[in-house]
Amino acid sequence: MTKADIIRLANRKCEAHHHSYLEHYNCYLKENADQIERIGFLDIEATNLDADFGFILSYCIKVAQEDEIYMDVLKPKDLKVAKAGDEDRRIVVQLLEDLNNFDKIVTYYGKRYDIPYIRARAVSMGIPFPNFGTLKHIDLYDTIKHKFKLSSRRLENACRVLLGETDKTRVDGKYWRAASRGDKASLDYIIDHNQKDVVDLEKLYDKTINFQRKNDTSI
Repeated sequence: MTKADIIRLANRKCEAHHHSYLEHYNCYLKENADQIERIGFLDIEATNLDADFGFILSYCIKVAQEDEIYMDVLKPKDLKVAKAGDEDRRIVVQLLEDLNNFDKIVTYYGKRYDIPYIRARAVSMGIPFPNFGTLKHIDLYDTIKHKFKLSSRRLENACRVLLGETDKTRVDGKYWRAASRGDKASLDYIIDHNQKDVVDLEKLYDKTINFQRKNDTSI
């Protein structure tokens, strides 16, 4: 939230209680729902870096400035009933449905990975994917790449340097390999890792918002 946003919320009062919107932010959200851009922080986890050799294990979309996270993770039974190449159909259908709750999606390296991966999985299974221009997209990786000189542009390092901390868990290949076979403990590890990624992503977005491009692109 920018300084101008804070001043605006402090100077306006809610209709329900006549307190400033800064004090009653939930009232602001409720009373201005039709004017507020719905922003979500998206991250996926998959079995492989390429969608023709892998499938999606989980996804998370964190609602901006709220604790709510839309998410889903592969279930062992998905693998039991799926045909080859169809393993993540349920996940992809639910992910695209959840995207309808947002006007803008923020990712990290999402232009090059998350969005093309989701699109490839959807199209390959005949699942409708949003057309260009229907959902705005910001790839925070571009901000970190062009505005900050870091030894590594990985999300974990960017958070450690710019925020002073990170909640990310390790990417340990044994969990991803086991998850692709339907191991429940590994799938639990991955969805926990996924959630922490989107929480970190929002914090980094808020920290760097004044350095980001103002013109939006589309998924």
